[in-house]
Amino acid sequence: MAHIDEVIEAVDKAIEHNVIRDMNILLCQLSEDEALSREARYQQQQRLRVAVFRHSTEKAELAEQRRQWLTQGGIIV
Repeated sequence: MAHIDEVIEAVDKAIEHNVIRDMNILLCQLSEDEALSREARYQQQQRLRVAVFRHSTEKAELAEQRRQWLTQGGIIV
């Protein structure tokens, strides 16, 4: 298996598990990976950045939805 294939697989797994800490660690590791071309490294890092952004956005949306459910009619249920 080529190194790029291993990296893509690691990024896929990190995105699937949806754990920010793991994605951040992988982002840092990719920054120092000299075996990848600059373009390949950027593509995989960008996938991770988008996944982190989506995670944060989903978390904020869920918090707002929860707040609305808890405060139906202006009172906390």
